[in-house]
Order: sequence, then structure tokens, then C-alpha cells
Amino acid sequence: MESLTAPSIPTWTAHAFAAFFTFSYVGSLYVSSRARLSFKKDASQNVHDGQERAKESDERWRNDPDVIRARLLSASLSTMLNIGVVYWLIRSVKPGSQVSLFLIISMSDVNVHDASTALSSTLTYLGVTAKSLRSSPVDIILPCLIAPVLFLGPLYADYLCQVMPFQRLWSFRNSVLPVFTTWIGLRNHVVGPITEEVVFRACMLAVYHMAGASHKKMIFLSPLWFGVAHLHHAWDTYNRFGRTSSAIRIAVMQTLFQLAYTSLFGFHCAYLFLRTGSLLPPAISHVFCNVMGFPQYALHIRMFPNRRRAIQAAYVLGIAGYIYTVRAWTRTDDSTFWPTPGQSARY
Repeated sequence: MESLTAPSIPTWTAHAFAAFFTFSYVGSLYVSSRARLSFKKDASQNVHDGQERAKESDERWRNDPDVIRARLLSASLSTMLNIGVVYWLIRSVKPGSQVSLFLIISMSDVNVHDASTALSSTLTYLGVTAKSLRSSPVDIILPCLIAPVLFLGPLYADYLCQVMPFQRLWSFRNSVLPVFTTWIGLRNHVVGPITEEVVFRACMLAVYHMAGASHKKMIFLSPLWFGVAHLHHAWDTYNRFGRTSSAIRIAVMQTLFQLAYTSLFGFHCAYLFLRTGSLLPPAISHVFCNVMGFPQYALHIRMFPNRRRAIQAAYVLGIAGYIYTVRAWTRTDDSTFWPTPGQSARY
């Protein structure tokens, strides 16, 4: 990879690329008629407040298999497009000079770097490098275990429910296959997490790093784009709950919660990506968190009142363990985004 000693694009150009990544990814879900949702305007009759209405036969909802298939294809194509945009950007910038978006577009027929050099740099910026393959197994595995440490409380509750692997209520057929082989499972636990991490972590952090953004800004500001990308779910919620004033309230509350949760989760994944320089830890964390869902502390206490203290201890230990491991288990000797002390940043 050819390293640049100074930011190669201005900050506003990075913002423009980040906006393009976000809206091209979300917009791709609505380009095809097969991927778009369809709701009847008069389907809100006889809907009780706070309850999801029954689906009409001629409607297209988010969890319909044909809608999921179309959206998985659209998201995958959008992801490949965004990877191509990063490659084009890297091939267009000049070492030691800052190039704006307008200049990049105007010189789009000029290739500053040869194809092989640009491809190598692109893979490095996207966290897909041969260095990761040469790393010790511990260096690869430990960053992927940070999210499970944080979820120690929910994992302990699953243990009490006897649904952990090889426990009494666990089975490969009922516990594993639906998670990864159904259309909803493929969307939530395979294609969705992987494409989102490529676009909202790898591509987005690559352009912000090229603009010389600080670690704090990349960790705490770039994930807001990830949160914004989930706002379109409000329209789906509003229609499923009957287009009533209660449906508006539910859609707003769910959307704000999802915005907050996805942004917080984005902080975690951005930190993992920057610290390790690898796409694997945030992708594995994304899959794991989607499988686990949001921690249900109150529910776990109600289910096992006799284990209240133990559940509380597991949740506290998980938080404490996360605070320790998130830094101790992400040490790297040569991250493109997080140089070791004494080394200069590479853009």
C-alpha cells in the first residue's frame, strides 16, 4: 500500500462520499418494484391502538420472502458499487496533495495510481488484508470476543433458559438453521451485517481517514450515518400499526430508539475497525449482536427472580469486562488507521 503523509481529500468531500454511501445503500432498497413495500391506505380499520394489524393479501411487507430476496440483491449490488467508488477515489488522489470532489470528477479519466497499487490500497482501507491472515489466531479471535463479553448478562440468562449450545432446549435444527438458512435469518444475520459493515464502517471510515479526521470524530460521528440509514423503517412501522395517531407515536419511539442503539453500536464497531485495521471483528460483532438482540434485563429478572443477584452480577461483570477488553484485546502493531506510538499517520 502506498502511504500518504497528508490528508488527500478535504473534510467536506469525505462528508459528500459518506452521504452517497448512505443514500445509495438505503435508496437501493426502493429502486426495484419487487423490493419496495406496499400498503393499502384503507387497511387501518378495526385496528386496536398499540397492536400490529393483519397483513392484507395484496400488500408487500418487509418480511415477505420475495421482498427480502429483492432487497438482499439490491443491498449487495449497492455495496459493490460503493467499494468501486472507494477504489476510484484511491486511484484518483495524488500523494502529498489534497484533491476536492469536483477536481476528482473532472479528472476522472486520469489514473494517478496503477490498478494493482490502487487495488492493494483499497483492500487495506477496507480492512481486507493479507496481514490479517498472517496474524496469530489470538490477535484475530480476541477482538471478536469483546461483544460476547459485554453480553455476559444475556448469555447467562440464556444459560438459565437451557438454550445455550448443547443444553437441553438447544438443537441444531431449531436453534441454528432458522438463524442462518431462512430468508429473514439471511437478511438479519448474514447479508445485512456484512454489507452494512462494508459500507458504513469500511468505506465510510476509509474516506474520513483520507480526509485526516481524528479518531474521536471517526468513532463518534461517522456512526451517525449508520443510525440515519435506519430512519426509513418508521414508514414501515407506521403502516403496520394502522396509520393512526398511536401508530405515529410507536413509529417515532421505535425509530428514536433504533437511532440511538445503532449509533451506540456503531461507536463500538468503528473503534474495533480502527484499532485492528480489519473488517472481521466488527462484522463478527454485528452478526453476534443481531443474533442476541437487545439485552432484556427486566425480562430476565422476572423470569428468574431467585437468580436476581446472579443476573445483576453477570450484567455488571459484562460491562466491566467490556471496558477492559475493548482496549486490551484490540492492540495491533500496524493498523493503517491507528498507528503505534512514534509512528506518523498514513492517509
